[in-house]
Amino acid sequence: MNKNKNVINAVYIGVLCSVSYLAVYFARNILSVVTPQMLEAGYSESYIGTVSSVYFIFYAVGQLINGAIGDKIKAKYMISLGLILAGISNLIFPYMVAVNENTAMIVYGMTGYFLAMIYGPMTKIVAENTEPVYATRCSLGYTIASFLGSPLAGVVGAAMIWQSVFMTGTGALLVMGTLFFVICSVFERKGIVKYNQYDRKKGEGGGIKILIKYRIIRFTLISIITGVIRTTVVFWLPTYISQHLGFSADDSALIFTVATFVISLSAFVAVFIYERLGRDMDLTLLISFVASTVFFALTYFIGQPMVNIIMLVLAIVAADSAATMLWSRYCPSLRDTGMVSGATGFLDFVSYIAAAISSTVFANAVSEVGWGNLILIWAALMLFGVIITIPKRK
Repeated sequence: MNKNKNVINAVYIGVLCSVSYLAVYFARNILSVVTPQMLEAGYSESYIGTVSSVYFIFYAVGQLINGAIGDKIKAKYMISLGLILAGISNLIFPYMVAVNENTAMIVYGMTGYFLAMIYGPMTKIVAENTEPVYATRCSLGYTIASFLGSPLAGVVGAAMIWQSVFMTGTGALLVMGTLFFVICSVFERKGIVKYNQYDRKKGEGGGIKILIKYRIIRFTLISIITGVIRTTVVFWLPTYISQHLGFSADDSALIFTVATFVISLSAFVAVFIYERLGRDMDLTLLISFVASTVFFALTYFIGQPMVNIIMLVLAIVAADSAATMLWSRYCPSLRDTGMVSGATGFLDFVSYIAAAISSTVFANAVSEVGWGNLILIWAALMLFGVIITIPKRK
């Protein structure tokens, strides 16, 4: 009976977090979706690109700051406030951009900062109120929700003018912010959600010391290299398909759509392998990095365009499987440290900073060394992942 209760409670928490995170990723993808309309309205590509960069910088810094705060403040307040404030910023942006573009840029950056109040506290509330196996599946739920945010934004963007899309995003964020607070309050009264049930034991040292014991250095490196693949490599994928493989712009867009759908299945692949390996996270990580290294190498050696794309997509899927273990298994496992939110925020911060730096580096590297050698660099990153995940002798 107790097991059934744990399962039901995990479902309640998982659904609430997943729907809330869907609203986050719907809002995150709005600018990308309405860019064509904004270009037609007279805004330049460079301006929109700068707005996007400012957003990700604010988001990355927000993960670092809000993650640490999330260990001190109830997740109910952090998440609901983040959703509501992000909704307000999202509402102001389309009006402000017509008045002062520089101010509008900062306003949109604040949307990123407020949305960064969600992930760390959300992981903490899942980790502290569900059993480890259910925590992994709850985390998988809002990972899937993040993948659904992009097509949802695309559907809304196709049906409305760009200002209305921002207003719709605002409505989604405000509604979910309010609902999260109300439903979480109900969960508290029913005992489904409790706070600070886990804290580090006395004598284990300060925050850094205990996190080192939990292998935070290894997983920081994993966060960096998987962040480069899941964010930057995927960003450059359409350009690679058109420039290096010679497909037309329309064909590249179609291939990219199919490729990203397949890539979105990586979370299921990771959990399937993890379960079949007896829930051995380290072995799952090792296999993922080995597979990614092999597939990137095959991408370099195989010239036939469609097979080349298949190998590249499989390499990204394997790398994203390692990332799934990081976010869905490792981060919730930190509940005994009392620092789930802070550690998750830090790992997300280094992931996005690495992606931002690598995007510029890769853009310059294409003209200097060519796409083929750039693929070898990606393979080398995955080989480094193999090295750091090889089991150490005790």
